[in-house]
Amino acid sequence: MTIQSNPSAFADRHIGARRQADVDTMLKAIGYDSVDGLVDVAVPGAIRQEHALGLADALSEVEVLAELRRLAARNKTAVQMIGQGYYDTVTPPVIRRNILESPAWYTAYTPYQPEISQGRLEALLNFQTMVQDLTALPVANASLLDEATAVAEAVLLMRRANKNKDAKDGKTVLDADCLPQTIAIVQGRAEALGFDVEVADLSKGLPDGAINGIVLQQPGVSGRVWDQSAAISAAKERGALVTVAADLLALTLITPPGEQGADIAVGSTQRFGVPLFFGGPHAAYMAVRTGMERTLPGRIVGVSKDDAGAPAYRLALQTREQHIRREKATSNICTAQALLAIVSSFYAVYHGPDGLNAIAERVNHNARILATALAAVGRELVTDSFFDTLTVRVPGKARKVLTAAEARGINLRFIDEDTVGVSIDETTTAATLSAVAVAFGAGPVGDAAGFELPADVLRTSDFLQHPVFNTHRSETQLLRYIRKLSDRDLALDRTMIPLGSCTMKLNATAEMEAISWPEFASIHPFAPDSQTEGWRELITGLEADLAEITGYDQVSIQPNAGSQGELAGLLAIRGYHRSRGEGQRNVCLIPASAHGTNAASAVLAGMKVVVVATAADGTIDHADLYAKI
Repeated sequence: MTIQSNPSAFADRHIGARRQADVDTMLKAIGYDSVDGLVDVAVPGAIRQEHALGLADALSEVEVLAELRRLAARNKTAVQMIGQGYYDTVTPPVIRRNILESPAWYTAYTPYQPEISQGRLEALLNFQTMVQDLTALPVANASLLDEATAVAEAVLLMRRANKNKDAKDGKTVLDADCLPQTIAIVQGRAEALGFDVEVADLSKGLPDGAINGIVLQQPGVSGRVWDQSAAISAAKERGALVTVAADLLALTLITPPGEQGADIAVGSTQRFGVPLFFGGPHAAYMAVRTGMERTLPGRIVGVSKDDAGAPAYRLALQTREQHIRREKATSNICTAQALLAIVSSFYAVYHGPDGLNAIAERVNHNARILATALAAVGRELVTDSFFDTLTVRVPGKARKVLTAAEARGINLRFIDEDTVGVSIDETTTAATLSAVAVAFGAGPVGDAAGFELPADVLRTSDFLQHPVFNTHRSETQLLRYIRKLSDRDLALDRTMIPLGSCTMKLNATAEMEAISWPEFASIHPFAPDSQTEGWRELITGLEADLAEITGYDQVSIQPNAGSQGELAGLLAIRGYHRSRGEGQRNVCLIPASAHGTNAASAVLAGMKVVVVATAADGTIDHADLYAKI
């Protein structure tokens, strides 16, 4: 095998040695005459592929970008008002160009080495402070994967933390107004771990029986905003813990969960400047009351001191995490959308408390304007207390309304044949409001009349008072702050990173260029299929290529991280055994040298972990393996 240089080929710019002389030098150092000879030794014949992979020929960077343009053109952008936890947002250009599209931030490694990660750690500490302030809870982690799995993590945290003898083994109760995807994820996790989940309208009281914990949504998927303090108090009186899934933008106006007595708050930070991206990635958050920090999943950034006594940042309480605790970890979460968490934190830094409050006020005012127009023509609103989302009854006419809106370039939420949802965001214009009103059979909108949020749900406490959220108002100020932090980091824009892990991916510029194109970035995950043909072609093509490479029949790229892929695969194995009447097969053999998420994922899949020893040369101890099979 001889290196053939091709300046237009992707691999020649990114992967491996560039010159044959470099290859020869490396081969000589390890005692081989050729790459083929090295491969013959490294890959035993018994496991070698016997046929060439059936993949299309590789493309150059120029050709790849042209193909991405073709795929992007198959997507149709629209005004996204579907909601359900996903909202259009404005990514400030200074953040988009200098964070999201900057290799100083998107190539950086997990900050296990704090001395080369001070910039990222400060940005993530800002994220934690933002979450703590908005939720009014004292401890937050440095992001999770998405809102639905964050709620599942909160449910498991409640089951670990509840020591009340009458409640700890009780069921988990989800409010019926939680996001549908959240309910589905929690039910799936509960089935694997063997505890009961009930869905109920918690505004009408708690169901009978022992309750370990409850989950409320604020605002609900219907848009409803209500004073949850009585429901929280009732749950506490029964020995239950309380989680509230809360919209951070809404919390600039609404009483935060911590002030209502909640133990845990979770949610998404997507609408803080992170594009829709057809559903992700988006950073989730979790905050807890004092005393629960050692059961909190995910990473926590803390402030320490360096050897000169100066303040320094580091990851704190790492003994909770999978890379140390393995099957005894609080979660299988490893890395968790840090880049998107950093984008959200800079969004809060840029806007500050007054800016966020102004955005929220405008969103709520626009929702009230639309509600006023719809009520004027007799449209029934499911609730008159809302932040950004209206649920409207249109008996027998839901599809007609959706079609009329889509004809005007607007996507609404189909709930059922009689009900339509409309979610307002910071990009909503007066023209859009009038177009939506016309789709419902109303006239152009006027001003808002009524529909103010009730006094008993309004926030009165301050938030984001730290100077970092009150200093960087101009683009130049923020640009300099971003540069100051990136100068405290080590990423691939400066040098190679001397660590290896499953998170060390190649993020070439050509691969990242398309992420900000509106045809990819502004697509809602629940948009009609007719608008997402490019996304779906890209995804199905990737799935087919991965199936060909791995030799499997089917591949899913739904999991949001490698840890979640492990869990999905283990649940599939568990389901297979159960389908054959062999549910007793619940032992998972895991090498001692395996990644910590492997063992943690097996526990979440309801399996018993048995560790296989490591031999002196670092490979699996086969004698120990055979003894345990």
